[in-house]
Amino acid sequence: MPNDGTAPTGRPRAAEQGGGRRIDALDVLRGVAILGTLGTNIWIFTDPDGPAGFLAGLPAPDSVAGTAETVLRFLANGKFLALLTLLFGIGLELQYRSALRRGRRWPGWYLWRAALLFTEGVLHFVLVFEFDVLMGYAVVSMLVAYLIGRRALVVGAWAGVAAVLHLASISLLTAALVVLPDSVRETPEPLVGLYAHGGYPEQVAVRLSEVLVYRSESVFIVPLGIVLFLAGSRLHRAGVLADTVGGARLRRRLMALGLGIGVPANLATSLLGPDWFLADRYLCAPLVALGLLGLVPALVLRSRRGPGPVRRALGAVGRTALSSYVGQNVIASVLCYGWGLGLAATLADWRPWWVLAAWAAICVLQLLLASWWLRRFERGPLELAWHWAYLAPQRRGRARPPSGPGAGTETEQMGVAR
Repeated sequence: MPNDGTAPTGRPRAAEQGGGRRIDALDVLRGVAILGTLGTNIWIFTDPDGPAGFLAGLPAPDSVAGTAETVLRFLANGKFLALLTLLFGIGLELQYRSALRRGRRWPGWYLWRAALLFTEGVLHFVLVFEFDVLMGYAVVSMLVAYLIGRRALVVGAWAGVAAVLHLASISLLTAALVVLPDSVRETPEPLVGLYAHGGYPEQVAVRLSEVLVYRSESVFIVPLGIVLFLAGSRLHRAGVLADTVGGARLRRRLMALGLGIGVPANLATSLLGPDWFLADRYLCAPLVALGLLGLVPALVLRSRRGPGPVRRALGAVGRTALSSYVGQNVIASVLCYGWGLGLAATLADWRPWWVLAAWAAICVLQLLLASWWLRRFERGPLELAWHWAYLAPQRRGRARPPSGPGAGTETEQMGVAR
């Protein structure tokens, strides 16, 4: 969620394939992905049993409330996370292009960016949220950074192997869920009540003690991350965000794949029940994300009268993606957990209606806050801290007296574009 490599500007500008200006459609896409990711995570925060209750599966669709929750969770499950992963791949492509344009080594200082992202992910996991995605993205970005500039045949081979590994692992795990008795997958007793009534230090302690459980997802979806990062990079090269005939054709194909095939497949796996959760989230949802990658830019580029208030606000969330992602999880924690307002337990009988209201309220708040902040600063609060940390070692390098042959070219060799 760090900057995509283009310089921030006061206002969103039209989509471009490169250069120094921001890509408006990309900012809007990020905003949609961030708010949509909350649409998945909000069910974790609002479950009285916390992550353990969420992992226990969907409620039985034997009532209006149960059916509504099943449908609402289907609408968000995995789709926006996969979209966010595709957008990370586009951001990596932009960083790579910027490095080439400036004559800088690759991956060079990008690895420092990835290390900072991993550090942010560790802090976010320990202090805020069990299912942090930043750590996984950092690891995948380090791997893909060495692939992104390779020949198409090499990239295709890596993507193909990763896709086969991912398909095999999800198929085996889904088969295991289908055959295992439900009693094996009950909510762990020690965690019941912790999030509804326990204190903040106790929650941090559980995250640390159960780190293998909560980080297992980040490990087994590394192959999917590689596929989506590389897909995002190649789709950007193919012009998915470009206002061209070829770009429009590519977007239509993505919409046909994602919305015409992905959505029905995703609906089918949702209706098959909780045993098919992994297939629903990690096989079908990425297809839907490709459809969204075609749909959102098509809507943005169709408008010729400039961005309206909703589009500007979504773009603001996209430009402050890291702050918005962490911020929404902090807000949801304060609202839902026992050490905060404790609404998860207090309003448990009002699920899923109050959950939908909480998601909408947090989204509106973030749209307003991001817009307000960017009228005063060029980056989000966490982005400012991240930018300072990224530049700090480079400043120290520039401060050292030149020594040896080629010392005068040191500045040109440093890092990737910001």
